[in-house]
Amino acid sequence: MPQGGNRMRKAIYALGTMDTKADELCFVADCIRQTGLDVVLIDLSTRGSSDRADIAANTIAQSHPQGSESVQEQTDRGQAVTAMSEALREWLPSEVSSKNVAGVIAIGGSGGTAIVAPAFQALPIGLPKLIVSTVASGNTQPYVGSSDITMMYSVVDVAGLNSVSRRVLSNAAHAIAGMVANARDFPEDRPALGMTMFGVTTPCVDMVREALEAKGFDPLVFHATGTGGQAMEKLVADGLICGVLDITTTEVADEVVGGIMPGGPRRFDVILERGIPYVMSLGALDMVNFGARETIPNKFVDRKFLIHNPQVTLMRTTVDENRQMAQWIASKINRSTAPVEILIPERGVSMLDAEGEAFYDPTADQCLFDTLEQEVQQSDERRISRYPCHINDAVFAAALVEAFERVCGDRFQ
Repeated sequence: MPQGGNRMRKAIYALGTMDTKADELCFVADCIRQTGLDVVLIDLSTRGSSDRADIAANTIAQSHPQGSESVQEQTDRGQAVTAMSEALREWLPSEVSSKNVAGVIAIGGSGGTAIVAPAFQALPIGLPKLIVSTVASGNTQPYVGSSDITMMYSVVDVAGLNSVSRRVLSNAAHAIAGMVANARDFPEDRPALGMTMFGVTTPCVDMVREALEAKGFDPLVFHATGTGGQAMEKLVADGLICGVLDITTTEVADEVVGGIMPGGPRRFDVILERGIPYVMSLGALDMVNFGARETIPNKFVDRKFLIHNPQVTLMRTTVDENRQMAQWIASKINRSTAPVEILIPERGVSMLDAEGEAFYDPTADQCLFDTLEQEVQQSDERRISRYPCHINDAVFAAALVEAFERVCGDRFQ
């Protein structure tokens, strides 16, 4: 395959540590080429190099902020893997930006997967990306993050070609080839908006979504499970979302209290930094998410719980936790430089937080609402409004739509 400026069309980039996995990666490349597509073989070896690579490991290592010696002169394997990952994280997105890359595929064990995953996560949503890995049958969240990476379990170790590995690697090669060969451009004729939802705020979000669709917007709904909020914010960072209605901010509860679906310490940051139209509410801040009942930490043993399903247990937030959540949100919102509106539904923030329901607690809610009003530095462009209704009432959904139109101004006219 010609290199550098001689490449005349996009190619699939195939990545791996070719000091140990050259045969397997070349097999993948051959399978792809048989479909009529071009392949560029990229060596990620932290020691030595392969003469079968189109792009040598040293070329990748040179992209490390401290130079190639930071990668290839490491004596500790773990440090070398980390350094190569950092180098690839710098190099690969620039290759994609230069329009050379049609898709990416990598193969490897835990080390090889750790090298490629951060770089793959940094690539644009929609670019085909696939990892064949020995760790794909376990917890893949650290590798996939909030991206659209496809992971395929290798079944056997990526160590030689045999009757099983050939089948798996061939399937992977044809999967990435199919993604690339059948890629489609979808017209972006409507402004895309981000919206956050939980099952307990679905009626509200559905009403808002339908109203915005009727007004010519393209609402994208994200399940507020930690990675959902992060995925939404990645699209904001990529410029693919131009406004947000953060109706369900429950990820803050898990972040502050210690649940299993936290939004992360940078939740809200990119939205505020971009200065896009932003409306926030307090959906599902009455609950923290845990796994099965027996997995809940002992320190919460005396709390109020609701078993949502065998794998998810919900815990009602307390007065003090609501105060902390309001302070956490306010510390972020006070950095805003563009119009922001926060809407408070005074009669409950979820289906479970309604009179007669399991998590109904007006005292805890009042602490959340009052603290937020006290802590947010309100101005003409940073407003909080209260509504005497439940979050899932039609009047509240209509208020959210009206607030979004206000923060948009004439931006989409």
